[in-house]
Amino acid sequence: MSLRGAYSLWAPLYDRVVASLTRPLRRQAIAGARVQPGERILLVGVGTGLDLDWLPREAELVGLDLTPAMLRRAEDRALRLDQDVGLLEGDARALPFPDETFDRVFLHFLLAVAPAPPTVLAESARVTRIGGRIHMLDKFLRPGQRAPFRWALAPALGRIATRTDIVFEEVLARVPGLQVESDVPVRLRGWIRRIVLRRFA
Repeated sequence: MSLRGAYSLWAPLYDRVVASLTRPLRRQAIAGARVQPGERILLVGVGTGLDLDWLPREAELVGLDLTPAMLRRAEDRALRLDQDVGLLEGDARALPFPDETFDRVFLHFLLAVAPAPPTVLAESARVTRIGGRIHMLDKFLRPGQRAPFRWALAPALGRIATRTDIVFEEVLARVPGLQVESDVPVRLRGWIRRIVLRRFA
């Protein structure tokens, strides 16, 4: 099953399954980002719009997702919140924006879902201005970490929801021009990490 097909099936259940588990983490990550009024923000893999609850109305928000069914729910959420968000369908591996368009890019629980994580991160870096930041919240293994259960789950889960075998440092090593500004373990003994990258070139 394709990723689009899997998340089309997930869409009606997504908030009930995922929201309660991730809301505190999203809230903390966005509060820590200190988004400023007028900043241009891109939410890659916006999904049902779970991050919108904490982003300021004064920021210029754009959300992109591969799945129309998820985008419809994000649109409903934005309307309920009276939040002005530009929502569009697109692929995180080929973002439809010029270079250096955004002040910040959020990749919350996306890099471990999308095919070709280095390509997704490189595209996010491309559309981030020099000095801008990429904010990530996701499940990442560390180099050399022994996690046999997670490695064993990866092939099956990767087809229907998310991968469990992504080593962040290996992904970052393939994308030049990014510097780790912070890397904080937040849940599941450090498997879920909150990472902020700064684009310097």
